[in-house]
Amino acid sequence: MKRFFLHTLVVSSLTAGVALAQTSGGRIRVVHASPDAPAVDVVVDGNLVLENLPYKEYSEYIALPAGSHDIRVNVAGTATAVLQATPTVESGVDYTAIAVGLAGGGQPSLDLLLLQDNNTAPASNRIKVRAVHAAAGAPAVDIYVTTPFETLSGKTPVLTAVPFKGASGYLSVPPSLYQVRVAVAGTKTVAIDSQRLATWNGMVRTIIAVDAKGGGAPFDFVVLPDLN
Repeated sequence: MKRFFLHTLVVSSLTAGVALAQTSGGRIRVVHASPDAPAVDVVVDGNLVLENLPYKEYSEYIALPAGSHDIRVNVAGTATAVLQATPTVESGVDYTAIAVGLAGGGQPSLDLLLLQDNNTAPASNRIKVRAVHAAAGAPAVDIYVTTPFETLSGKTPVLTAVPFKGASGYLSVPPSLYQVRVAVAGTKTVAIDSQRLATWNGMVRTIIAVDAKGGGAPFDFVVLPDLN
């Protein structure tokens, strides 16, 4: 698995209500997974909160008061919005907002996929892993989780026929060395391969399948470090 992407983000104050959000609001993070979109700025309720976010990068969680919020994704350095949404944030809930699809007029079209996160700690001696299909250029996929470099012959996928914008629930497995492979649904034709993936007790991860920059193969993963 590729190393976790780390990015220093510019986060400005949203209003005095953000302080209140620490106790009565929720949290949201943003992932740039549109392969043909340029770097973007993210504006929440008229306030610039993320600046120059490139493809395959993501923000930390941002605290927001409970309620509906206007989120606009602009071409970096401009007021040109490529995506706008008004998600409702519930108190005490974490969310991941993923910009998916194609910005240049192709199909599937640009959209904001909003996921509700579960960042509670796993059970003792377990990890939690969630998979998201955000690769606009890939068909429905099967996902295999094995020990490193184990043959897929005779193996059954842990997730089958996951469509674009599909997200699994959290899989609970013991910490170990794993290899995650994403194959075209109904085949053993691997499109994305994590290689060797180390895990440890108590970790929670969201694994997002994405296109190459510009769209299509070779496909890749973005791994979000949800917890630990």
